[in-house]
Amino acid sequence: MPSYHWYVVQAKPGQTERAYRELENQGFELFLPEISVEKIRRGKRTQILEPMFPGYLFIYLSEVTSNWRPIRSTRGVARLIAFGDTPARVPHAVIDAIRDHLRAPVRDVSAYKPRQPVRITEGPFVGLEAVFEQYDGEQRAFLLLDMLGRWQKLSIDLDAIEPS
Repeated sequence: MPSYHWYVVQAKPGQTERAYRELENQGFELFLPEISVEKIRRGKRTQILEPMFPGYLFIYLSEVTSNWRPIRSTRGVARLIAFGDTPARVPHAVIDAIRDHLRAPVRDVSAYKPRQPVRITEGPFVGLEAVFEQYDGEQRAFLLLDMLGRWQKLSIDLDAIEPS
């Protein structure tokens, strides 16, 4: 029985989805992990899906029975990642770990509104109450913390706060 393994396909710049569609149309089993990312579009926060590894996707092949030749001439495909002449295998455990990570529940951080009270759950200010001011990028927030009778502005990881 032929043994199947995961390999990495590098797509041409900006053509990851095209490479995926073309390889899928040829009957290959593929995995393109995508994550939801919050972006600001036309002044509004929106959730969009982006590849977890931009420019790369995984393909499931057998060294014996799979026809590898059409892969490199597929539209959107730059090359199969290899070390020397040997295509680089990705352990099944890595693919399983990525799938498990993608299935994990995601905290809805878009629920934070300006002036909302929050509690700090990690770090040197753990247990203190603060006021959410605004987002500081995609993974952090600006908080206002009352210290010594003055409001201090603090940037903190979104995972380190929760609504009060």
